[in-house]
Amino acid sequence: MLIRTVALATTLALSPVAAFADWQIDPSHTAVVFEVEHFGYSEVTGVFPTVEATIDSFDPEDLDTAKFSVTLDATAITTFWGPRDEHIKSPDFLDVAKFPEITFVSTAVKTTGDGTADVTGDLTIKDVTKPVTFKATVNKIGESPVMPGTQVAGFTLTGEIDRTEFGVDTYAPAVGAIMPVTINVELNNKS
Repeated sequence: MLIRTVALATTLALSPVAAFADWQIDPSHTAVVFEVEHFGYSEVTGVFPTVEATIDSFDPEDLDTAKFSVTLDATAITTFWGPRDEHIKSPDFLDVAKFPEITFVSTAVKTTGDGTADVTGDLTIKDVTKPVTFKATVNKIGESPVMPGTQVAGFTLTGEIDRTEFGVDTYAPAVGAIMPVTINVELNNKS
């Protein structure tokens, strides 16, 4: 019995902690950033700072098995200028009174190289759902330097969204319809 217990303890100790971890999003190190061309004069940067996610499965050794859903608080959007933010929240654009959330539900993750993957899912904006694919890069996976025993996984995802496909078409195409999107996200385990 003692030999079996020691063998089990040794096996668990030598197994990667990350494979057994219960992963959750770290909202303090996660944001969705987008850009919109303004009549060709400049690019306006916007941020969805309030991001929630449910991680159904995540194994750092097998990214293709990842399944998750993300919710953005559309009412918290900021472009760093109050009057423009209020206009974006209005029925002209996101109509946050009716549609306070934007969601993304993953449908497939496909490894494309060493530390890269395509992440495909259903994006819903204003009750319109369309498939979207983001290019993901694994920045780093390892133990937190400030929270011993906690595993951290950091990613950057990039892609483009055509806002007109989701019924957000005011001033398009004079104000850019195709919006580059960058998502920086960190996941922590709960151990």
